[in-house]
Order: sequence, then C-alpha cells, then structure tokens
Amino acid sequence: MELTMCCPTLFGLEGIVADELRFGGRLTDVRAENGRVFFEGDESTLAWANLNLRCAERVLIRLGAFRAKTFDQLFEGVKALPWEEFIPADGAFPVKGHSLDSALHSIPDCQKIVKKAVVSRLSQKYGQGWFEESGAKYQIQFAIMHDTAEIYLDTSGAGLHKRGYRANSNAAPLRETLAAAMVKLARWRGREPFLDPFCGSGTIAIEAAMIAQRRAPGLLRRFDAEKWSCFDKKVWQQAREDALCMADAAARFDIVGSDIDPECVKLSISNAHKAGVAGTVFFEQADATKRDYSGGGILFANPPYGERLLDQQQAEQLYTALGRATKNSPMKQYILSSDPLFERCYGRPADKRRKLYNGMIKCELHMYFKNAPRKPRPQV
Repeated sequence: MELTMCCPTLFGLEGIVADELRFGGRLTDVRAENGRVFFEGDESTLAWANLNLRCAERVLIRLGAFRAKTFDQLFEGVKALPWEEFIPADGAFPVKGHSLDSALHSIPDCQKIVKKAVVSRLSQKYGQGWFEESGAKYQIQFAIMHDTAEIYLDTSGAGLHKRGYRANSNAAPLRETLAAAMVKLARWRGREPFLDPFCGSGTIAIEAAMIAQRRAPGLLRRFDAEKWSCFDKKVWQQAREDALCMADAAARFDIVGSDIDPECVKLSISNAHKAGVAGTVFFEQADATKRDYSGGGILFANPPYGERLLDQQQAEQLYTALGRATKNSPMKQYILSSDPLFERCYGRPADKRRKLYNGMIKCELHMYFKNAPRKPRPQV
C-alpha cells in the first residue's frame, strides 16, 4: 500500500527530520514545511520511521485534503475518504484536531462532523449503524488552516519523544527529540569526549549514547499501528529485527553527565539503565560552575532558565559563572537558552545560533566551536 506520510516536528527541526528520512530511510521525495515533513512510502517505510526517527514528534498517514468553509463541505470531504481500507468494523476511531484562520473555528463541532462522516462511510461499507469501537485505536486527526482541511491517521500513538526510558523526570525535562537534535546539530558521533554539566534527568547524554551506538529510539516502546489489521505484523517484526541488527550495544564512548542535585544524578542513572546505555554513560554530582573544562571534547548544556526552574536574575548569574568557568576551555560548546541576554551574561558571542523550541518555549542554541577566546560583541 503506497502511503503519503507526515511527521510533525518542533519548529526548527524540520530540516533535521528531512535529513533523517533521506539518509536513514533512503527516501527521495521528502518535503519539509513549517513544523512538518512529508514523504512517500509503504508500510515498511512507516514502521521504519516510527522506530528510527529521533527528532520527529509522530508519524501520520495523510488521507486527503480539501476545501472546507462549511460543515457540509467538511462532512462530504471526510466521507469521500477510504476509511474502510484502514478501520475495521470493530475499530475505535476517536477524533481530535485544530483550526486556524478558518470559517470552521469550533473544534468540538468539527470533531462531531468528522466523526459523523466516518460513521456514515463505514456504515455503508459494513452494513451496520452502530460501532462498538472495542478494537484497536485508529486516531483520526484533522487540521483546518485557511479553510483547507487535512485529514490524517496517527500511527504512533504516544508521541515519538516518549522513548520508554524516562518514566520519571526532573521538574523541567528537555524533550527527547530536541535533545537528539542538539547532538545531531553538533555532528557528534562519539569520537570525542562528551560532557553535560546540567544533566537533569540525563536526556541529552542518553540520546547521545543511543546515537553513537546506532540504537533505534523506538525499540523500547510500541506503536498504535502495530495493532492495525490493515498492516502485516511481520513488517513491524522485520523492522525491529533490522533495528536491532544495526545497534552496537557493546560500543563504549566517553560520555559524562553531572548535576548539582543528587536526586537528578540518581534519576539519570536509572534512566540510562532503562535505555540500555548504562555501560557507556557516567553520571556524577558536581557544580557546573566549578568543573574543570580544560580538557578537550564537546560540552552540551540545557541550563536552568527563568521560564523553567530559576528566576531570571538567578539564571543570569548562573550563566555568568558558567561563562567564567569555560572562558579559556578548548571544548566546543552547545548551550540552549531562552534568555535574550544569554551571550552578554556568558561573556562572549556565539559563533553560530539556531532558533529552536523546547515545547512552547522559544530558545536559541548557542554554538561555540572556535577555540580562540573572543571578546563580547558591543551591545546596542
């Protein structure tokens, strides 16, 4: 079955997800847009994408798109789609979605219309007027933008950032997909020492270890589409076997994470065990502002910022202290912050910046990769 698929992404990660699909999935027809990436493939491609994509939020099947300025147009457009090719007579098909800058702005009303249209279509195909919805879940999603409706089936279930190793987290967790993106942006592959001095629940270090060991991020979890009767379960089994064959669990790398909070260190150690990378990640208690940064390697950091754990003044004092500690360090540094004054506090401008989103918080990844210390840029 040939499918058009869509991966929603955090803003700023579209290009990374597109590259994952092109190089990992060996796909050619990949199209990146704001907040999402489209691609074509069959159910093997779908299974591979769910198991292997590190920076996408989920994998959707796009069933169709059409103009919908009225509820009648929405109903008829949805009813015309081939729902019976995916949803069996006992399937559960809840509906959710959103609308932006469109005449149809009431989400509950749109949900009711979409549901009614699907029931109408399936009633004609299966000859029944009532659906128990006792079987597998086929989550329907709609997106109405500028009076154009797009209709999807969600194959992932829980978001792909939920790898399965982080049942618990600290007060302000970094999303796994963003942590993986930070590592990919730095092009780190395990050839140099890795340090995260604000490890929190260990996410960046664990994602780095999984990337270095070529461990598929979805191996520890299941996906809704694995239960769908329209797909061959052997396809998913083969995708998992292929992913296991790619992984090099015995490979060891110099990956260190630390935190001033001993509870965060314990949590990170526990999460690393769950992720299967405890043998190559070391966590310790340490004050990030007092560490020795004179060695080589690469530093990744998601320090507390005013919108997460500390108030603004405390966060900026922390940046200043960290900047002094790393001022003459030869390490490459990749630091995520939402504070527009970060570089002034840190004491030097970044060599490069990348706008990213940590959930709904707009951030910048400040990248320092030129070894010679630089003077701060004049402020205007």
